Amino acid sequence: MASDPSFADAPLGLLRHGPGELRDRHCHDGAFVAVVLEGGYQEAGDEGRWNVGPGDALVHHAFESHLDRFEAKGARVLVLDLPASLAGVAQVRGRVTDPDMLVRVAERDGTAASALFAEMFVAVPRSELDWPDLLASDLRRGEPFALAPWAEQMGVRAETLSRGFRAAYGCTPNTYRADLRARAAFSAVRAGEEALADIAHRLHFTDQAHMTRAVAALTGAPPGRWRRGQMDTRRGRQTAS
Repeated sequence: MASDPSFADAPLGLLRHGPGELRDRHCHDGAFVAVVLEGGYQEAGDEGRWNVGPGDALVHHAFESHLDRFEAKGARVLVLDLPASLAGVAQVRGRVTDPDMLVRVAERDGTAASALFAEMFVAVPRSELDWPDLLASDLRRGEPFALAPWAEQMGVRAETLSRGFRAAYGCTPNTYRADLRARAAFSAVRAGEEALADIAHRLHFTDQAHMTRAVAALTGAPPGRWRRGQMDTRRGRQTAS
């Protein structure tokens, strides 16, 4: 039976976040973009850790998790639907050339604002802040490795590794790795026709049942249901054409 995860809302439109507000690590089930208009915050999540301010934008894909630490003056943020043209974008942080214009368009037409965002968005190269970011980057590569040797190589005390990573990202390295692997499995299930057992093996799950539990815990539905839904969508498109 699929689990019933609790997803955080990401309401479209203008949002205000209070001074020093902290949003603990949470997961969104939908894709969206966030454009900073005033103030700033630090976001630490599945795709890395960023310090963002006015004009900065962050792309969020479905079932990503992150935490947000807002500055002393808070922040005003514009949230829009993720444009289809950016669904597969690798760089999740960028800049927009005219955030005020985005706000004006969004007040009239959210779909048009999303399309305009796609035209304005310019990706910004990733940069790691410190060793938790380096560890997160290595975990995102998806290849198994032991944490103790990594800590020794980086000169980080083994007993502080989990505590320091949790302080930065809001979860332990093992939880971070598990969530990334579940998201990778979810994406692979929806991307094509690769056998579920092959996906589980390629992503280093113990077996297909292990992958099924992980995807269901993250998304609320098992891989088979996501695969059937994707196939139904494709058949619908073929019928329509």
